[in-house]
Amino acid sequence: MHSTFMSIEIGKRGLLAHTQGLATVGHNMSNASVEGYSRQRVNFEAMDPLYMPGLNREETPGQIGQGVSIQSIERIRDEILEGRIAAQTNVGGYWETRNSYLLMVEKTYNEPSDVSVRSLLDAFWDAWQELSIHPDEVAARHAVIENAKALVDGIHGRYHALSSIRKMIEEDVQVTVNEVNDYIARIAHLNEQIVKVKAMGDNPNDLMDRRDLLVEKLAKLINITVDKRDPDEFTIHVGGRHLVQGKVYHPFILDPRPQNEGFSAVLWEGSTEEVRLEGGKLAALLELRDGDVRGEIQKLDTMTVNLVNLVNEVHRNAYGLNGQTGVDFFVEHPAVLNAVGNYDRNGDGEFDSTYLFRIHGTNVLDPNAQVGIEGVITLSGTEGDVQIAYYPTDTVQDIVNRINTSGAEVSASFDRLGRLVLKATPSGDVAFPDFVIRHVEDSGQFLSGYAGILGGSGPENAYDWETVDAVLTLRGGAEYGVAPFAHPSGWVVLNPEVERDPASVAAGFGQGGRPAPPGDGSAALAIANLRTEPVMIGRLMTFDDYFAEAVSEIGLKGQQAQIADETQKLIMKDLKDLRESISGVNIDEELAQMIKFQHGYAASARFISTFNSMLDLLINRMAV
Repeated sequence: MHSTFMSIEIGKRGLLAHTQGLATVGHNMSNASVEGYSRQRVNFEAMDPLYMPGLNREETPGQIGQGVSIQSIERIRDEILEGRIAAQTNVGGYWETRNSYLLMVEKTYNEPSDVSVRSLLDAFWDAWQELSIHPDEVAARHAVIENAKALVDGIHGRYHALSSIRKMIEEDVQVTVNEVNDYIARIAHLNEQIVKVKAMGDNPNDLMDRRDLLVEKLAKLINITVDKRDPDEFTIHVGGRHLVQGKVYHPFILDPRPQNEGFSAVLWEGSTEEVRLEGGKLAALLELRDGDVRGEIQKLDTMTVNLVNLVNEVHRNAYGLNGQTGVDFFVEHPAVLNAVGNYDRNGDGEFDSTYLFRIHGTNVLDPNAQVGIEGVITLSGTEGDVQIAYYPTDTVQDIVNRINTSGAEVSASFDRLGRLVLKATPSGDVAFPDFVIRHVEDSGQFLSGYAGILGGSGPENAYDWETVDAVLTLRGGAEYGVAPFAHPSGWVVLNPEVERDPASVAAGFGQGGRPAPPGDGSAALAIANLRTEPVMIGRLMTFDDYFAEAVSEIGLKGQQAQIADETQKLIMKDLKDLRESISGVNIDEELAQMIKFQHGYAASARFISTFNSMLDLLINRMAV
């Protein structure tokens, strides 16, 4: 038979269970405002009966209950919903970052305004147009100089603004990598604690809430996948590798890359392998730094180097009011001081490369003439060499157009005399310098005998930048220009000689070695006409087309980022509201639970009091 005092034990168990229930309600309400907290519930179950099947027992009409016990204290969490939130957090972090920085980039254009580079360039062309009408006036030359100085200041301002944004992104990359390393270290430490608590048979609800919050914050920074299949080894992957595995974690390191102007690559610690990131804030930062913002700087550099090159080409062949010629309007800073472009690229003290920006052919060409020959031109591209075939029925212009649409990092055009000109474009790979022609080859005769650029056909006569004195492979008499110093938009200046003496501003071309007469404005007109001619390197377009495309492209990028960011915020709001309805603390619901546990506690206490009275009657009041 069961004990006389068994009912006291049943009442005690009821008191303890409902006390724990009240404590859990208090814990929930206390943490209602804590980020990442999931409400907890006490699960009650009936104690095992006094007589279990198969055990020795006395004859009774049934099993005798022993009251209530606490089965578990669980947190209310929808794991499938948490997975969706983590995935959307990753996407949201990516677009939020792009939206904020692209907005900064858009503002550097100052469009539409009178101080934008585009407006300043328009004023510059207008000044040359005015000089072509009044080539004998010093006042018109002063206007050219002042507008040129304003244009240079505008270019400098935009370059420094973009450069500052890129440096800001680099600092953000460093901070974000440190945050990632901090999060994974804390997650690994929590993993170790959680395993120990579970080994004791408990549910570490608060510790798991902290870990899930850290995982969500980590998902905003990088694209991760979480594996919870092994309860003893919580695992996080990124880019196909383990980031966290139980209590072990693998942090990131930053490796400054000289070929990328000292900006850092993100590597795995103890390895030379770069981390493959496809989403999150860090991926967006790297994409912005080395893609979007670098691309904007390259566009500005392209416009600047082309402007300097073309204006100087005309100006140095023309005469000023003082009779001087051979004067550059802008100062050009070559990347190397060697006259033939030889450069020590690997830093061992010996020349090993040739840095050329442009090569002029020796022959004057008719763009509409059929070439009558065939072959394959090979030029350097972003992902290896690009081959451009040409045929006897092609015109010279056909071949030029084919080169400019081939994806090669070399563009073709005609100079003022009608000669073919090859110019380098910005490099799509940070490992290669901008505005350096890396490879030119022709299996036929177009670039050699026809245009007069190469000294011969085939690989043995190819121009390749990874050799010293590569200019020796060019046709005798071919003109070339050494590659400019990095970021022309940051250093371009007006020639001090021109600024000191406005009369040295050239307006006309001379004839037979004689200075241009005072009324000759042909050179000024030639410079003004550069505005509407398809002279931009890369994809041939006018300066006006270049600015129109550049402004629209960054505008579309910004619009896309803004729309995507707003969409993701709405998605995240819906998901978090749903999570809050499931896992969040509802004060009204907790108060209802509190009243329930309070009444349960009071009932258990009353039960004990009643049974105590019965025992008192039995023990103290029954006469012998």
